[in-house]
Amino acid sequence: MFYIHQATCISPQQTFSGTKIDLSREYESVDNRMKVLEPPYPDIPDNILRRMAKAVRMGVGTAIPLIQGAGDHPPAGIIIGTANGGMEESVKFLKQIIEYKEDMLTPGNFVQSIPNAISSQISLLSKNKGYNTTHVHRGLAFENAVLDAAMLLKENPRSSYLVGGVDEIATYHHNLENLAGSYKKEAISSRHLYETDSPGTIAGEGAALFLVNGLPEHALARVRALATIHSEEESVVTRQLQDFLDGHVASGDEKSSVAGAKPDLFLTGENGDNRIAHFYAGCEGILDREIPVARYKHMSGEYPTAIAFALWVACQLVGGALKLPSHMIKRGTVPAAGISPVYKNILLYNNYKGIQHSFMLISRVD
Repeated sequence: MFYIHQATCISPQQTFSGTKIDLSREYESVDNRMKVLEPPYPDIPDNILRRMAKAVRMGVGTAIPLIQGAGDHPPAGIIIGTANGGMEESVKFLKQIIEYKEDMLTPGNFVQSIPNAISSQISLLSKNKGYNTTHVHRGLAFENAVLDAAMLLKENPRSSYLVGGVDEIATYHHNLENLAGSYKKEAISSRHLYETDSPGTIAGEGAALFLVNGLPEHALARVRALATIHSEEESVVTRQLQDFLDGHVASGDEKSSVAGAKPDLFLTGENGDNRIAHFYAGCEGILDREIPVARYKHMSGEYPTAIAFALWVACQLVGGALKLPSHMIKRGTVPAAGISPVYKNILLYNNYKGIQHSFMLISRVD
């Protein structure tokens, strides 16, 4: 599909490139929410920063280091996946319509009340006039952004694109999700997320952006293949995974086929919700027992584009910049002290609300 050359992430963990990246320490949830550790955003002018919505702030904050790192070869376009970006500002604007009787409304809330405010603001600040689009497909928003980039790069592999997933914990939306039973009723710590046997999970948010093109030279990682499916049947999902591993549903051209690329780590979006745990158990069951299984949503929380955080983690692992922390391991053994295996192929599986599923294979660039 394509190659990732740079990756930046703002999350509830210490992942931002401007700090020392460290996943060995777990920052825990508060009130069943995993809020991001926001950097000071020194590269965003103060007069612009104070007017930015949180989702826009996170998206721009992750994009700037990538744009600066691109140097004389700016991205040909910006592609963002989000499900809830702009929702907080949208609700604020609607409340103003009622409160002020459609008079003297704040334009900032209106401007930032739509999902494409993230990609638009990145474009404005970087003076990027190239391809600019936002994918809003709930739990497959980021995956569709990835597919969009893959199609563009198939036509012109030398172009570079910014591809990312951004979502925030919007108060209004969180309340609706809570009423719908998406989150746990009991207060729990994210450290014990997988020990619970109850419906719901914990809320999360984050932003992860990637600078990608079709050239392998100096690449951090390779997105080898991607497959998505809508289904509420476990057997359909596990069959899709088996076909994916056999190379029958790999995205892109024949070179992107996963056939013969055996995963040596299975990184899943298991989130502590006992209503959808059987999907993850079913997928784990068709893999060889020697393949280690790891989880990540105790670090990110659950949100529609959380797989973007998982992709960032996978890039660090295949690039050898990060050791797999023991708290992520579900099945398999933690490497002995001083041993840091560089994974060749990492298989990602994400499940959003038991309906939207995706598989992504990330490979090391030799």
